[in-house]
Amino acid sequence: MNRPDLATERQIRAADPAASTWLSANAGSGKTKVLTDRVARLLLGGTEPQKVLCLTYTKAAASEMQNRLLKRLGAWAMLEDGALRGELDRLGEAGPITDERLAQARRLFAQAIETPGGLKIQTIHSFCGALLRRFPLEAGVPHGFTELDDRSAALIRAEI
Repeated sequence: MNRPDLATERQIRAADPAASTWLSANAGSGKTKVLTDRVARLLLGGTEPQKVLCLTYTKAAASEMQNRLLKRLGAWAMLEDGALRGELDRLGEAGPITDERLAQARRLFAQAIETPGGLKIQTIHSFCGALLRRFPLEAGVPHGFTELDDRSAALIRAEI
């Protein structure tokens, strides 16, 4: 493999699930790529899809991350051995990439889409809402409450 440039090396290090990482960068600098790479590496490392939780600020970011991850895993399922080895190598996977490792990578797409409830890639807002609904007594909120969405808020303002 050719030696990656400095920015790519830093992204590979940031995507290492064994490291604690704080990511701060400008728009378009590759944050979503790093987070997607990190989740892919977690799944390759044997983490069950239902045990992964990704939180983002916006619905658009959550959707983009989910789409990128599923697109990547779907592509892996179809790649020939040499091409898949190259993809895993570029992702930063250490050690020899065995036939069993390739088979494992190919199974990830099916595992991800068959996960009950799907991959948990949510906004911080939706995560907090789910947490409050799970523990309403402790949170001091009515059981079964729902958040006020933009459309409902606009209707209430118009009515007032």
